[in-house]
Amino acid sequence: MAHDAWLVDLDGTLYSATPVKVMMAAEVLTFGRAAIPTLRQFRKQHELLRENPPDALDPYRTQLERTARELERDLEEVAALVTEWMHVRPGRWLKLFRRRGLLAEIAAHRALGGKTALVSDYPAQKKLNALGLTSLFDVVVASGEPNGPRRLKPHPEGYLLAATALSVDPSRCLVIGDREDADGEAARAARMAFRRIG
Repeated sequence: MAHDAWLVDLDGTLYSATPVKVMMAAEVLTFGRAAIPTLRQFRKQHELLRENPPDALDPYRTQLERTARELERDLEEVAALVTEWMHVRPGRWLKLFRRRGLLAEIAAHRALGGKTALVSDYPAQKKLNALGLTSLFDVVVASGEPNGPRRLKPHPEGYLLAATALSVDPSRCLVIGDREDADGEAARAARMAFRRIG
């Protein structure tokens, strides 16, 4: 076995992102136009946090707080909109666009005794449930969830936390992700191998 552990990104890796984005764009334009400014600002804050990470306990919470502050909106209202449009509603489409070949590879790796972790810059549990993949990973390391990383990719913290939780040396880990500038950079910083999907 070339690598003892596979550390896998979620969005755009476990499913094809483009068709999901098309479906969600149509849904937002039809049913959620009022949410568009919030979602745009939320994504903007995510990229700003990548570029200039604060010393925060929870980057996801910081992203929500900054979005609420920029838009002068109630934090709980912003959190509810983001949860609905980014974590709940996409669920109906995710299973349709799963990367079945990759999922079969991950299952085969596990069958051979390999370890697996999911590493995400966003809360992962709702999407994992929608994908029907909760049993595919030994460990989940996700921003906005318990024991999540304090830094977003391309910082290597999330992948290093996953390796530690699996008791696997970073040199024996393979990172699988869809973004060279996020997953790839994080893998290299952690001294892990990288495989790009997509």
